[in-house]
Amino acid sequence: MILQLGEVVSAPVRGALQAAMAKSEMFEDGAKTAGWRARERKNNLQAGKTALASGAIKKVEKALLENTLFLSAARPKEIVRILLSRYEVGMHYGAHVDDAVMAGRRTDLSFTLFLADPESYDGGALVIDRTEGERAFKLPAGHLLLYPSTTLHRVEPVTRGSRLAAVGWVRSLIRDDAQRELLFDLDQAAVLLRSEAGRDAAIDLVLKTRSNLLRRWVDD
Repeated sequence: MILQLGEVVSAPVRGALQAAMAKSEMFEDGAKTAGWRARERKNNLQAGKTALASGAIKKVEKALLENTLFLSAARPKEIVRILLSRYEVGMHYGAHVDDAVMAGRRTDLSFTLFLADPESYDGGALVIDRTEGERAFKLPAGHLLLYPSTTLHRVEPVTRGSRLAAVGWVRSLIRDDAQRELLFDLDQAAVLLRSEAGRDAAIDLVLKTRSNLLRRWVDD
């Protein structure tokens, strides 16, 4: 499942993140954290381990853990890692698959939180290769794309401006993507039923089914 989430971070938080990421001294060569194969194809800047970067990352993590759609779609056991990235003109990230294990923890889902207004830069689309073909994403600032870490994906070269993003990886309580999607659909069905009077029995049945599937599938 590939899911777009709107307004994951508020305008004030987004502004604070953009201001922090405007400071060039916060960034270093992004290839340092890539796997051996991806390292050959990664050409971007990435925030180093500074107090400023740490504060910005905490803001992103807090926003994610307060977003009900993110929690429903990802079922996070842990947010394994969050990185702040910046692409200047000519920078790109070639086709790659994210590492299956980071710091000893499995990665099930990847996300990109777009932090630059799409009109402020050209190029820089996130392209995901799926069985049905490629899909390109360039979302408004503050919007997030959540997708399985199993996918082959790339970032197109930036030809004008700066592309700012927070990227991260999630270890989910549900490792199988199809199972996560089914549980997400049940959550959304329950939300829709709550809006209709006299549907208590249907809601109870949906929630019972969801709970029992969680018992079968949760990897705790």
